[in-house]
Order: sequence, then C-alpha cells, then structure tokens
Amino acid sequence: MQRKNSILRSSKRGGFAMIMAIILIVVLTTIMALTLSLTSQTTKQTSDLYLREQAVLLAKSAAELALLKVSGWNRATSGCLTSVNAVYPSTTNKIFDINVTMKYIGLGCGGSADYIPAIVTPESNGTVLMDVTVTSDPGVSTEPIRYFRRTLQKL
Repeated sequence: MQRKNSILRSSKRGGFAMIMAIILIVVLTTIMALTLSLTSQTTKQTSDLYLREQAVLLAKSAAELALLKVSGWNRATSGCLTSVNAVYPSTTNKIFDINVTMKYIGLGCGGSADYIPAIVTPESNGTVLMDVTVTSDPGVSTEPIRYFRRTLQKL
C-alpha cells in the first residue's frame, strides 16, 4: 500500500503564493512610484536652483552694466540716466527680464532722478542708488523666479 502525503499537495498552498505575489507587486509598484516622484522633485529643485543662481549673477552684471552706462552718459545735455532695461539671452527666446532703476545722491539731476539733491560732504556727492530686479519669464519654470538687489555705487 502506498502512502500519500496530503500536506504537500494541499490546494490552499497555491492560493497563498498568489496572494504573496500580488502583495509583492503592490509593494514594488509603490516603491517605484515614490522613486519617480522624488526624482522629478529633485530635478525641479535642481533646475530652479540653477535659474536662481543665474538670476543672482545677472543682477550683479546688470549693476556693473548700469554703472558703465552712467559713467559714459552725458549728463550736461541729456540729464541723468534713470533706468536700464535688458533681456537675457535674447529678445526672441528670453529667460530673464532685467530692470535697473537709479536714484542719484548729490548730482543735482532734478526731478524724480534725485534721491538727495545735494549733500554737505563732498565725498558723498556723485553716488547712485541702484535697484536691480531680475524676473524670469513665466514659461521658463514652474515657479516664478524674482531676484531683487539694491546697491550703492560711487561714480
């Protein structure tokens, strides 16, 4: 007589393996979804950080450009230069708008260009207060990037 082992041939064991396989697939799918979410978030943060650093460098360069234009400007015939506007990299596919507004201390420009028309100390005369604003184009990033810098420059 042959003895049959009924423990190894149970039909319940096949159902248990199917449930374990489904649970494993759900766990792996969840881990992959979280990985994809973190990857896309990291990519977005990296590109936003890159654009912000680029805006900071553009603000410094715009202040130097405005100072160069002010120093070469003929105030006797044209009055004082009050603003400088630029776009980066070009007008067709711009990424940033750059605006520099200037107020003068001690040059006697007149009107809204004067912050303080005259100062008693001659060392302070000939100073310009620059407000530099760098703003990203709306289609460049998911969140708008705006960097503001105020600087005081001696002419």
